[in-house]
Amino acid sequence: MESDTRTYVVTGADSGLGSAVAELLAARGRVIRCGLGTGVEVRADLASADGRARLVDEVGSLSGGRVDGIVAAAGLGAPRAETVALNHFGTVAVLDGLRPLLAQSPAPAAVVVSSSSTLNRGSGPLVRACLSGDEAKALAVANRLIRTRRGSQLYRSSKIALNHWVRTASVQAEWAGSGIVLNAVAPGIIGTELVLRTWDRERQLLETALPQPMGAPGPVAPVAALLAHAVSPENRFMTGQLIYCDGGTDALVRGTRPQRLFLRYRPREILALLRESRRIAREDAAPV
Repeated sequence: MESDTRTYVVTGADSGLGSAVAELLAARGRVIRCGLGTGVEVRADLASADGRARLVDEVGSLSGGRVDGIVAAAGLGAPRAETVALNHFGTVAVLDGLRPLLAQSPAPAAVVVSSSSTLNRGSGPLVRACLSGDEAKALAVANRLIRTRRGSQLYRSSKIALNHWVRTASVQAEWAGSGIVLNAVAPGIIGTELVLRTWDRERQLLETALPQPMGAPGPVAPVAALLAHAVSPENRFMTGQLIYCDGGTDALVRGTRPQRLFLRYRPREILALLRESRRIAREDAAPV
């Protein structure tokens, strides 16, 4: 008889938000913690191809061939090329590598940690290089941005590319077609150890760049709870979503603009809709 206990994989589980969500999930099932610090079962540097392969192999062995939920929380915010390698390519490689294990679950789910910084414009060339899957090119673009003193764009650009990847991959046969829900959660400025350590120095900059109507830094626990829900067995229909958990930043800075985009149909789809509408009308008008 198949065990009802869920197995979760959390990357970046050795600190910050990853640690918080791992603790929360531990009360609901088994957690395979991955990271580079202490207290993890899988030590792997996801900025490298070898580290990504090691994580996939070791999780496969530890899980017994089935994973029910993945929280991809590992990330880096420094103005270094490793930020792009980890945030985008490391996350995508791990999710793609572990997807066959997710497919063995009766209620598979994955979620990635994005950022409210993606509300700001990033580097178009870097985002496009990431989405093309060309890591060497993306790192070259990242190094060029660093040389021209635009290294601050690396973090949000890597997360913007990750948002795009989630939206695209989530509805593909490999994910939605296999019953796997895939989402992204974008936290605002929250009180992790790293943020609190530098808050006094960076407060004015951060509050100006990302104003949070509910105050900053925000609490970690609600974001961890949202991530945990995204990979819970109860979430069987929400997929492809980017959810801002940011104390109101998204609503404040974008207002109603996201709701001004509506469905647009191609000519063949318009014809199909007309045919179906007429068929339904004929059936409704037919005598009983």
